[in-house]
Amino acid sequence: MDSLVLEYRDPLFGIIIFFILIFTISFITYSFSLYKEKIARKDYRKLLKRFEIGKLKEEDYVHLYKTYNLPFDSIILLASSFVHKGDYNKAISVYLTLLEHVTDRVKKEELLELLGTTYFKGGFMQRAKEIFIKILKFSPRNTQALKYLLIVNEKLKDYKSANEIIDCLDEIGEDIQKDKLFIETLSIINNPIESFELKSKKLDVILKNNPSIQRLIAKYYIENNKKHFWDIIDYFDLKKLIDLLWYLDYKDINLKKVSKNVFLNELYTAKGYLNTAKHSDDFVFDILIALNNHEHKIPATVDFEFICSSCKHVHPIFDNRCPNCHSILTFDIKYHLTKDLIERNQSLQ
Repeated sequence: MDSLVLEYRDPLFGIIIFFILIFTISFITYSFSLYKEKIARKDYRKLLKRFEIGKLKEEDYVHLYKTYNLPFDSIILLASSFVHKGDYNKAISVYLTLLEHVTDRVKKEELLELLGTTYFKGGFMQRAKEIFIKILKFSPRNTQALKYLLIVNEKLKDYKSANEIIDCLDEIGEDIQKDKLFIETLSIINNPIESFELKSKKLDVILKNNPSIQRLIAKYYIENNKKHFWDIIDYFDLKKLIDLLWYLDYKDINLKKVSKNVFLNELYTAKGYLNTAKHSDDFVFDILIALNNHEHKIPATVDFEFICSSCKHVHPIFDNRCPNCHSILTFDIKYHLTKDLIERNQSLQ
């Protein structure tokens, strides 16, 4: 009996038992961790698979963020894929859902900026305005929010608010001269109270002093009073208005003014309205003039495209602001020969 007690109290025996217990507990803990990781990976793969086929739900993003500690930037990258696909409503839902769970001020401001720009891209201008105003309440020097708010007010034709934003940008040292001129011109053009005569006086002064704004003013005159446009035709750089001039109807052309201008003569001979120019230094016009004089007239016309001189993106339609980089009146006009639309329509029948 005493020998048994001695064996039990043997220090070596106790150490062995201690290590056995540690090993057992470690093994059980490790096995349980492997099991949990296996379940987590399986769940994670399911979420990723759903994302790949475009079925990831808004709450899944929060689940990835809170449960699996997926980095915030990775979540934003996943959510922004909807914006690139043009699914703005889906992206908006994701950002709104994440906003309910993110507490960090910097991350919340980033989410609000993404939400505001997504509303903007989706055409929800009033909602975008509300978001950018919210950002500026706790971050009044947020340049991106101010610039987007300026554009939103411009699109909503709220030129008073737009001018207030321009003043704010000026105070923080931003170059706002072009924006100020642009908004001033737009506010004159869209003033519902002033007469055309009063608007014209103001716009003519702006045009003489600021040729960069000519496109905006020329389009306004062509749409509202073509006579005044032709009266001041010499104020314009006509090559920068070539698409507007090309699409004018014959009845809207002042032939007397055209006869005194070499460029207009060539343009409207190439168009087929006149037969006064024999050649042109412009390759496209020269080909069209030759085709028009051919015994068997070959239907051809001009197609236009617009390249932003700031970001180099190509656009099929002219816009005062580049849809990509939001620069003002930076489109350069490019044109090339193409089959006449009448012939193309007939060939499709």
